[in-house]
Parts: sequence; C-alpha cells; structure tokens
Amino acid sequence: MKVMLLAAGRGERMGELTDLCPKPLLQVAGKSLIEHHILGLKAQGFKEFVINVAYRGQQIMELLRSGEQWGVNIVYSDEGNNALETGGGLFKALPLLGENHFLVVNADIWTDYPFGVLRDKVDKMAHLVLVPNPSHHAQGDFTISNGQLLGNANENYTYSGIGVYHPKLFVGQRQGRFPLAPLIRAAIDQEQVTGELYEKKWVDVGTPERLQDVERYLIAN
Repeated sequence: MKVMLLAAGRGERMGELTDLCPKPLLQVAGKSLIEHHILGLKAQGFKEFVINVAYRGQQIMELLRSGEQWGVNIVYSDEGNNALETGGGLFKALPLLGENHFLVVNADIWTDYPFGVLRDKVDKMAHLVLVPNPSHHAQGDFTISNGQLLGNANENYTYSGIGVYHPKLFVGQRQGRFPLAPLIRAAIDQEQVTGELYEKKWVDVGTPERLQDVERYLIAN
C-alpha cells in the first residue's frame, strides 16, 4: 500500500516559525515532523511514498530527495505556489498513487497509531481514523457507529488526518482546488465509509505550543 503524506500547507498558526520553513520541516526531538512519519511508517513496512508540496516545497524535496537515505522511495506531487486543499491535492496525485487503496497521513500530526493495521481496511471507498475532540476542535467532524461512519448523529469525533482511500472516491472530480470532506460525506451517504476511534497518543501540531508538547513527550519517552 502506498502512502501519501500531505505536506503542502504553510501552517499559518505557527506564526514566524513557518516564515522561512514549511511546517512539515519543523524540528521536534532532532528530526523534522515529516521525517518522524517516514521513519515510523517504514518501521511498519511502508516503503512507497507520495508527498504533495506547495509552500516552500523545494526545501522539502531537497531535504528528503528520493528517500534513498532511509531505504524508501519518495515521489512528489508539486502543486506550485497555491496548495490545492486536501481533495484537490489527492486528486492531482492519483496518477502517482495507482489503482488500489492508499494510505493518507497529514504531515502535521503526531501519533503512535499502528499504521500497519490499515492495510486490511479496504472493503469500502474510505476508512477514517477518528480521535476524541481536542479543545481546539470541540465540534468534531464525523460520527461512528459499529464501525460505520454516519451522516448525522449526536456524538461526533474529529478526523485524525489518517485515512485509507480508493481512487473511486474521486470519480467525477476535475483538477483544481477543492476540499475532501464533501466527497467523504457523499460516500457516507452511500454507506461506503468505515471508521474507528483511536484514543491513545495523537496531536494536531498546529501551534508552537503543541509543537513544544510533542517535543517534551518525545524527550520523556
């Protein structure tokens, strides 16, 4: 299964930290966020990576190169100066991702989630990993019941930035900038999205404070 690491955004909430550095290259415990992902995924058997880049993408490509230094293979989907949002970015990268299910991971999260278990989550068009709502996203995104995502219910959870998708999810789309959530919700209506709740370590590394929290956690563990 190929992995798509989403690395195109600037990370506005990081303030001056991303003025000259793309957010995926911010350092935590001696390595960039995106390097932590590559090494963690490789340890679980993933070796084929697609990375989308936009804001200061050249820096990412120059650092990671083809991945040979870690024994993996990296190719890039370059979105130029304007990131295409998650949906548009994935759609543009489809020719690099192949015809089968692929794993998507946001480069700006930190988690100890066991990615290897997702190789078996290929029964539907999508499988999402959800987490308890953090304080900065209290309204949540999706509802889950008996492993199936629902279109509406009372209890919601937050999308973790980890999911498995099939190219069929994007049928009918056109090249350009668009969000992913409407496609997921349309597939939910067709009962084509499964999900799970993960309640262990997960951080949306969206602010300098949360970056420092991950640094302290890694040093302590």
